[in-house]
Amino acid sequence: MPRWYDGPLASFDTETTGVDVEHDRIVSGALVEQDAPGAEPRVLRWLVDPGVPVPEGARAIHGLSDAFLRRHGRQPGPVVEEMAQALAGRAARSVPLVVMNAPFDLTLLDRELKRHRGGTLHGRLDGAALCVLDPRVLDKALDRYRKGRRTLTDLCAHYGVELADAHDAAADAAASLELARAIGRRFAERLAELGPAELHERQTAWHAGQARGLQAYFARNGTPERCDPSWPLRPAPMIPAQRARPPAA
Repeated sequence: MPRWYDGPLASFDTETTGVDVEHDRIVSGALVEQDAPGAEPRVLRWLVDPGVPVPEGARAIHGLSDAFLRRHGRQPGPVVEEMAQALAGRAARSVPLVVMNAPFDLTLLDRELKRHRGGTLHGRLDGAALCVLDPRVLDKALDRYRKGRRTLTDLCAHYGVELADAHDAAADAAASLELARAIGRRFAERLAELGPAELHERQTAWHAGQARGLQAYFARNGTPERCDPSWPLRPAPMIPAQRARPPAA
C-alpha cells in the first residue's frame, strides 16, 4: 500500500478580496487532483463575480480586477456550492485534501456558503470527513527551529518545488500538492506510518500549539493580534444575544 505522499492527493486554493475570513469574498478558486507523483493532474477552476469591489491591494496580488470579474466571473452562490460539493466528493472517496493555511481558505468557503446558500461546509460533507494536509502546519511542526518565513513561496523554495505563477489559484494549489509530497518524503521516517486521518488529528494539536506559542510571543511584545488555535476550520463567531426590551408601561 503506497504511503500517503505517494498516493492520490487533491489540493484546494482560493484568491480573495482580502484576509478577513468573516467579511471578505472569494474571487477565484481551484481544485487540483493527482493520482500519484508525476501523474497528469486534473484541474477544476472557478471565477467569481463577488458583487463587491476588489480592493487595490488584493488586485495587486492576484491581478483580478472588478471589470474582469464582472465580465468573466459567475455569481458566487452556485460557485461556492460547486466548490463545497467538489471537496465533499473527495472526502467521500477518502482522498486527502492539501490546503496551505487551511483555516483561511476553508473558513472563508464556509462563510461564503452561509452568506449565499444558508448552509455550512460541514453540512455539505454528508457525514464524510475531510482529511486535510496543511504544508504550513506540517513544516512548522517537523522543522520547528528553522528560521525564516513560511509562506507558500518560501516553502516551495526551501523544498525545491516549482511555483510558476504565484497567486493564481490553480498554480498555488498545484504547488501546495507537490509541497505536501516533498515534506512527506523529507520527513518519511516520522510520517510514513501515519495515515491521513491520524495525521489530520495530529495537525489539529500541532496548530493549536503553534498558535499558543505565537500568542505568547505577541503578548511579550505588546502586540494586540489574536491567534486562533482552531484548525482546519475556525468556528463561526458567537453572535451576542440581544437584550430583551422592557415591557411597555
